[in-house]
Amino acid sequence: MSNPFFDHPILNSPYEYPRRYWELDELGQPTQKIIEQRRSAKFVTPIPKPKKHKASAQKGFVFEEGKGLSSERQQYDPTSIINEVRSYVDIWRALPNPSQWQVTPETARLLQHWRHSESRNIRQFFCQIEAVETAIWLTEVAPHARNGHRVLAQPKPLAVETMSNSGRSRAGTLGVFSSSANSLRAAYSPLHGMT
Repeated sequence: MSNPFFDHPILNSPYEYPRRYWELDELGQPTQKIIEQRRSAKFVTPIPKPKKHKASAQKGFVFEEGKGLSSERQQYDPTSIINEVRSYVDIWRALPNPSQWQVTPETARLLQHWRHSESRNIRQFFCQIEAVETAIWLTEVAPHARNGHRVLAQPKPLAVETMSNSGRSRAGTLGVFSSSANSLRAAYSPLHGMT
């Protein structure tokens, strides 16, 4: 019997914003229905249904590593803030004019290059671009944004959790490059060294 979810699991291009996904039920099983929007962040892994055992619902995570982050009674929920930050970055990304981005001129040039350089030999995956955009939004835009202060008050691993797994290593490289460009600009500014 054919199973469209396992026969054709990939619905989106890795180079574009993810616009659809396979729906999963509360047990993590595919419903064979395609949802026409981006999947929200959740800690669910699709697992083929066992042939003989009754499937049970996936249990929640308790992030307790002896650091007092959460307990069975009060759990740290990273997914709600991840989805919130994603929505802010989506709105910010859609701003057409670089002067509206609230970033340094160097960051604006780098963003334009990363977002619109499709003719290059090595094209960036969307998750890589989004990871860098998230880091930039958190460092340059959020401090001045209406909801930014509340987001920045979250635990510091937020930026890493918000980035997709495959975007983190490239994001680290591009983030260092962006930070270096801004540092060089500041070092050669006529205002450098003035207090």
